[in-house]
Amino acid sequence: MLHGHGDDGYKYGREILADFSTNVWHGREPAGMKQYVFERWNHVNRYPEVVSESLRERVAAHHNCTVNEVIVCNGAAESIYLIAQLFTGKKSTIVIPAFSEYEDSCLIFDHEVSFLSWKAALELPFLKSDLLFICNPNNPTGHVFPDLEYWLKLNPHCTFVIDEAFIDFTLDLKSIVPLVKRYPNLIVMRSLTKTYAIPGLRLGYMLAHEEIVNRIMAIKPPWTVNAMAAAAGEFIFANWSDIQLPIEKILEDKARFVLELKQNDAIQIEDSSTHFFIGKTMVKSARELKEFLLNNHGLLIRDAANFRSLTRQHFRIVTLSFQYNQLLIKALEEWKALYY
Repeated sequence: MLHGHGDDGYKYGREILADFSTNVWHGREPAGMKQYVFERWNHVNRYPEVVSESLRERVAAHHNCTVNEVIVCNGAAESIYLIAQLFTGKKSTIVIPAFSEYEDSCLIFDHEVSFLSWKAALELPFLKSDLLFICNPNNPTGHVFPDLEYWLKLNPHCTFVIDEAFIDFTLDLKSIVPLVKRYPNLIVMRSLTKTYAIPGLRLGYMLAHEEIVNRIMAIKPPWTVNAMAAAAGEFIFANWSDIQLPIEKILEDKARFVLELKQNDAIQIEDSSTHFFIGKTMVKSARELKEFLLNNHGLLIRDAANFRSLTRQHFRIVTLSFQYNQLLIKALEEWKALYY
């Protein structure tokens, strides 16, 4: 799906006052990153490292693993498509609702695709597939899966792809990365764009058993991570302890935001463990709600109707600053007054 994601304000030709449609951290990039990256502008006059060797070493050191267990990618999207290519023609299961790129990549590479609801997955079923995609915390719901290790043990024949793009936005879950050394059927994808607010640079990585990494590296194109993105990654790992999210404050703001939204009878808000969450309009559709908010208030939300298992009434929103949150709360009250 080339279109149909959040952060699509560029398509509407008008100013977006507040963007609730993307689950990227709203606090912008870490202080000092822009200067660090721009000081390396001369790096664009040369080809970047073929497979981001320097950044690969930094990631490995950070996670206390070997370089041969790390692949640096052009965002999580490249990771997803490389994995799908590696398993061309295999059977894949996707836990839904889910990021559409899992399904799209599998279809491109001729997978036999099946779907498993989040509720059914929590029962830890035996899998008949070769590959399983699950986002933990989940996008778009913000739910967390509590015991993936036991499910891994039950299905040693199936390779688990765990997307941890939003792991930094919850306190209810610990990363599964330390298990990579113990489970050859585990691939963990991480994103550096959401937490550090640099989605325009496209940067992420995955960790897996050396044998899987070698197979993926054999099909990975060269130079997919540009010099500026690599510099941003170097800055992140060099300054890790100083640039982590104020997660307690973020989740406090989210709790206050949700509490106020739940006073509105025209919408329903689902609980989540992250700063983003799913809502449902009780009148009209999410598409119509999105158009109303955009045209009348300059506010952008994510129409979530194209997530499998969700309906035309579902939307996803993220917690922004108190000022912007209040704008959405008041706009939704207007929606209620007009249509509910």
